[in-house]
Amino acid sequence: MVGWRRAAIPLALFAVLAGAQGADAAPVLVIDGAGDGHGVGMSQTGAEGLALHGYDAREILAHYYTGTSVGRIAAEGAISVLLQSGLRSVVFSGATRAGSRPLAGDRTYIATTAANGEIALESERGRLLSYLPAPLAITSEIPIRFDGAASSGVIDGRYRGSLDIARAGPRLDVINRLGLEAYLRGVVPAESPSSWPAAELEAQAIAARSYAIASPPQNGFDLYGDTRSQAYGGYDAEAPPTDAAVTATTGEVVTYADKPVITYYFASSGGATEDVQDVFSGSAPEPYLAGVLDPYDASRFGPITMTLGQADHRLRGLLHGTLESIEVTQRGVSPRVVAANLVGSAGTTTVSGVALASALGLQSTWDCFTVRSSSATLASGWDRACSRPMSLHGTPPRTGPTGSSVGGAVAPNGYTGPTGITGSTGTGTLTGPTGTSAGGVVGPTP
Repeated sequence: MVGWRRAAIPLALFAVLAGAQGADAAPVLVIDGAGDGHGVGMSQTGAEGLALHGYDAREILAHYYTGTSVGRIAAEGAISVLLQSGLRSVVFSGATRAGSRPLAGDRTYIATTAANGEIALESERGRLLSYLPAPLAITSEIPIRFDGAASSGVIDGRYRGSLDIARAGPRLDVINRLGLEAYLRGVVPAESPSSWPAAELEAQAIAARSYAIASPPQNGFDLYGDTRSQAYGGYDAEAPPTDAAVTATTGEVVTYADKPVITYYFASSGGATEDVQDVFSGSAPEPYLAGVLDPYDASRFGPITMTLGQADHRLRGLLHGTLESIEVTQRGVSPRVVAANLVGSAGTTTVSGVALASALGLQSTWDCFTVRSSSATLASGWDRACSRPMSLHGTPPRTGPTGSSVGGAVAPNGYTGPTGITGSTGTGTLTGPTGTSAGGVVGPTP
């Protein structure tokens, strides 16, 4: 088992470093890293690589979710998705009914809160039409347009099913209610580019369906319409290749011990995924969410540089005094940072790897820290703690369908992935799946 516990990254010899380089040389913090997103479950970029090397959707899912199978749910069911919350007014069009009141499908309407606890329905010009009970169901035979920005970033999007306008005190929430398969038609293209191989899109569809039905419901809705649950683009995001992937996998879900499981996924692993308990605080170990090697995802980022003053500013609220050192006290199997000590001039603070990466604005917790003179030539800071492990949990490599080694192999040095990601001996800017900040499912709040 590869963990590299108690790795320390001293930053305290700044004066010596600066003196060696000259009085005018200010030391800088250099950060190199791998991957994009939380690192638990399926890497979307890695899944694309597996698909390009001959893996089908079930083989991809079996690789990332250890010991699972693909089963089928008996009935489709419906899903409710929070599109936006805390609005003063909701503007919509394309609807034919608001509760019991008929509407003109070619007109725009405005909903606001009323003092009597109901919802005031107004014309586009603000003329009061009626007061209607909350929550108010907006329905139509065609997709309904919700004007403005959804939490996903979709602007003036159209949505299948119905919209529920619910009161939340003096504000309004907008919830999209629709069938599960219709919902997935708006999720898969928001999570994986429709140009990717069919096997990856089908794996994405099955993972997204599993996540949707296995996740515990929120207060008044099932899922968020953004990466707090899954990115959801609605009707306008739909594309023929992703529609085909949803249709080809209708009703299929990932199961463990014959039960659907929450299938976390994310943009890019950098070469290995992580154990769930080492990422999401308070999570129990799950055999199907254990770290695995990811042979076709060689993504790297950095070097990222910042002055010590900039690092102090970003670590404000976590750091006592000025930064003296960062000591990584625990790494996971991948080896992402699990815990670290921030040693400041006024005391030491223990933080999680997630909190440290978030404060420093890093896209992953697979990070290495070094200090160099600002006048020195920057070089990649890869050391043993940041190198891709050769095995996880003592598991030997296994051979995939095209003869490639999965679970133990590493991509060749300098390998450039299908989305232009620079390989293990290079550095560059990661380009992950479009439309995501973390590759999709965020998982529980750390």
